Amino acid sequence: MRLAEVFRALADETRLRIVNLLLRSELCVCEIEALLRINQSNASRHLSRLKNAGIIKSEKQAQWVHYCLDSQFKADNPRLYDYLLEQLGWVAKCSSDVKKLEWYKNSGYTCEHISADKEQITGLLEGVE
Repeated sequence: MRLAEVFRALADETRLRIVNLLLRSELCVCEIEALLRINQSNASRHLSRLKNAGIIKSEKQAQWVHYCLDSQFKADNPRLYDYLLEQLGWVAKCSSDVKKLEWYKNSGYTCEHISADKEQITGLLEGVE
């Protein structure tokens, strides 16, 4: 049953935080790592699980892989999509993640900046609350 796979994929705090960000914006894996302060291995493992469940999709752009919510998931599960969008906004960590995402998107930083100095960008994001 496909729905059971979706719920198993969503049954993890880090994956819910990733979905929360991707509900709002397409992101490169390096941006997800910086925003959530997770390493590349963990990010890849969680992104793979979400992708295999059909929740997100990826697209390679130059040397970066960008992720977004799968439009077919949204079309097939409109009530679940709306529920996630509404409820994740009430979770403190997710709310903080969205503030960091908004700051990052308004900062002008890009994947190139993260690649050049991930520690600096991560440090700047840490100060956003």
